[in-house]
Amino acid sequence: MKPRIVIPTVATEAHQALMNLKSYISKTSLTPTHKEFIKIRDSQINGYVFFINMHITDTIKYGEPNSVFILHVYGGKPNIYKKEEKTILALTEEVTLISNHVSEETYQNAARLFDEKYLAEIILAIITINSWNRFAITTGLGLSNS
Repeated sequence: MKPRIVIPTVATEAHQALMNLKSYISKTSLTPTHKEFIKIRDSQINGYVFFINMHITDTIKYGEPNSVFILHVYGGKPNIYKKEEKTILALTEEVTLISNHVSEETYQNAARLFDEKYLAEIILAIITINSWNRFAITTGLGLSNS
């Protein structure tokens, strides 16, 4: 791959704003598992292996079982995921694949399980990792130069 634009150099303030959003998400009340499940699932949908690997490694450090390796089939049988995890994964998919919109059912399921603050943090975490995936994929960040 040919070298691409280095946004942190040419758009320093915009990159810093994205870093600030990342920092905000790190300080939310979201559990480490919820944060990493969002990051992994979003990266799976976007097909960004570099981030998938990075976030699976982080999740294992937090002590999450090997269930992280099959997040892409979280709705299948046998179901090893908690209702909260399945809801977060469904919301992650629908926000990431936004052209299909977020269904009322998915949103209401999340609103029933989580208070407004936690739900807001989930949505912001999804938006943040989507931003990072799009940033990295577009600029070639983390991709080999072969």
